[in-house]
Amino acid sequence: MLHTFETGLLWFLALGCGLMAGVYFAFSAFIMMSLSQAGPQAGVASMNAINDVIVRTSFLPLFLGTSAAAVIAAILAALRWQGVDSLVVLAGAVIYIAGMFLVTTAFNVPLNNALAAEGERVWADYLSDWTRWNHLRTAASLIAAALFVDALVAR
Repeated sequence: MLHTFETGLLWFLALGCGLMAGVYFAFSAFIMMSLSQAGPQAGVASMNAINDVIVRTSFLPLFLGTSAAAVIAAILAALRWQGVDSLVVLAGAVIYIAGMFLVTTAFNVPLNNALAAEGERVWADYLSDWTRWNHLRTAASLIAAALFVDALVAR
């Protein structure tokens, strides 16, 4: 029964982290550049609208659900240690939690809050700082997804 739960958890994490990587990749690859080209007033208005809307979509349950699932996977991997297989799951979970969840809450969200409060005054710094942290979230999500797929293949 626990094996089935762990396998389902890994599937959820592999797909969920992959989806998160795709969302973040879109921002890094073209959304932020498009907002920059739109100019400060339009860019700020658009990013503030995105930040307002995104927390009322399926993004938030996926963000929170994959984060919680990664914590559960890390705990199970540590408690049911099986060598390299557990190490792969633990590595994926730690990379995801640190590189996606913690980076988002410690850097991207405060930058979003500053943009909402200060607008065009912080726009130039916001673009470079937010995007730099977003690159890290993209990489962490993609690496975690790959590690969870690896763990599934090993099963």
